[in-house]
Order: sequence, then structure tokens, then C-alpha cells
Amino acid sequence: MKAVWYERTGAAPDILSFGDMPTPTAGPGEVRIRLEASGINPADVGRRAGSYRAMEFPRVIPNSDGAGIIDQIGGGVTRLSVGQRVWLFNGQRNGRAFGTAAEYIALAEQLVTPLPDDVSFAAGATLGIPGMTAWCGLYSDGPIAGRTVLVTGGAGAVGHYAVQLAKWGGARVIATVSSAFKAEQARLAGADLVINYKTEDVVAKAMAFTEGRGVDRVVDVDFGGNIATTLKLMAMNSTIAVYATNGNRSPVVPMRELMERCITLRALVLFALPQPLLAAAQADISKWLAAGKRIHNIAAQFPLSETAQAHLAVERGDKLGTVVVDCAR
Repeated sequence: MKAVWYERTGAAPDILSFGDMPTPTAGPGEVRIRLEASGINPADVGRRAGSYRAMEFPRVIPNSDGAGIIDQIGGGVTRLSVGQRVWLFNGQRNGRAFGTAAEYIALAEQLVTPLPDDVSFAAGATLGIPGMTAWCGLYSDGPIAGRTVLVTGGAGAVGHYAVQLAKWGGARVIATVSSAFKAEQARLAGADLVINYKTEDVVAKAMAFTEGRGVDRVVDVDFGGNIATTLKLMAMNSTIAVYATNGNRSPVVPMRELMERCITLRALVLFALPQPLLAAAQADISKWLAAGKRIHNIAAQFPLSETAQAHLAVERGDKLGTVVVDCAR
């Protein structure tokens, strides 16, 4: 099969190779997927660059999300079948060296979910880590119907799905953004209130929207950078779900203030979450997809041979949505 790989960390154009590798075979409990699209997450780029950790394997195929068609099933697989359209997550995680920047991947069936016929493979490749992270940030602490949810970075890959999934779950949704264009994207996703944190008073607008009560749940893209603001608008017995903290990687946690309002601080990273929670997320995302037309923001698309350029597009930091590699071209 054609694939992209690296054998040392560094700049994408310097260390990513494109060529032939052995086609994997589905082992027990696995399915093999003929990949049509590969979704790139910031963590995929960080691992390749070496900013996350040292090389875990002699050779790595990058990228952890994707979509395609099952063409082989291993022993014991009962939930999925050959010919099914599917999306997947955590392809290059949890002890697996070979991700989705390839024509094929063999993967445990619990990481694979049927993809509706009306959702393109490119759109399916945006669902994995962004969609699953959004759901877990919203629902790990129970239903959100009738609650007020704040999504920071409401136009980002995770944030945009969080807004849509929160509205589907019956919440009132506030989204913060950094530009007028991103504000429009958050509104299209269904946000009831959009606040430009660069030009508007987030606390004043959020507290006015909630009539002084505060928000029940926050899905936060930058705990360290946001906590001083976030703390001022939390309701009693509320939750801050954190999936990134790039502004300040070692923030001071204001424990006394959290305690006094019984605020739960939930830190999450998808590959470490328990399987029952992940299965619940997959089931709910399937219901959400089936219930209506959804927005899947594809920032850019590149052929497999240009995966290095796709990684650079993520690194620039100005993308809206997910950068996708077309594995079939």
C-alpha cells in the first residue's frame, strides 16, 4: 500500500516519507479499512514535530482520524461487516504506530463507527477526535437539556462540534470566538449567544444572558489562558471540561474558588477515557448524524503524497475546521 511515515521527529518536509509499505491484515477483533480520507489533529502534528514526546516506535504513520470502507474483518468481529462505510478515531494512539496517512489501516472494531451514506468520507474524517472530544466534554457529567453551556473557541474543530451537539442535547449555548467570521460560523452551528472575546466583555455578556446565574458547563480549549475569566461566570455545582491548555501549559488551579462553588474540573484526553464512555459517545454521535443535516468544516484537502503540506497547513494555526488528506489520490 501507499503510505506516509516518519522515523524521526522534526519538520514535516524534512522527515515525512511517501512510498510503499506492507498492507496490514485484520487481526482478531480488528477490521481493515480501505481509507478514503485521513483527518489531521494538532496532536498528530505535535507528535510528528517532537513537541509531545520522544519517538515511541522506529516508524510511525501519522494521523489518527479517518474514514473509508471495511474490506476485511478479523476473528470475533460481529458489530461490523465488509463493505460498510465507517469513520474511526485514535488510529495512531494507545500503542499503535500506524495511523491513517495510508491506503489501509487495521484497527480494533471498538474504534470504528458506521458512517451514514449522506456523509462524505472527507466529512467523516473530521468526526473522530474532534467530535468524540466535543461529546465527552459535554456529556461526561450527565444530560445537558435545559442547561447553559459555554463553548470556548466555538468555531474550532472541537468547538464547532460541541456547539452543534449541545444544541442537539437541548442546551442553551454560548460560544466565544476571536473574529466576526468565526462568530458567523458559531451562529451557523446553532449558538444562542456568540461573544468576540477580543472586543467584548465575556463575563458581562454571559452573566446577562443567564440572568446572573452563570453557566452550568464549559467545554474549554484553553484552561490556562481562560480560567481567570471562566471562574467569574460559573454557576454553583457547574463543570469545566478541559481538553487543551495551550495558553499556559502549567496553570495555577484556583482550588479554593472551585471548592466554594462546587465546580467540577474535568480534564480529558480522548485516548485515556474509559471504553464505556467512548462507546456512549459513538452511539450518540450516530443518533445525532441521523437526526438531521450537520456541518462538517473541512479546512483544506491534500492528496496523500502531499501529507507534509497538510501538516504545515495545520501548523499555521489559521485553519477553520479539519485539514483532510485524500488517501485514494
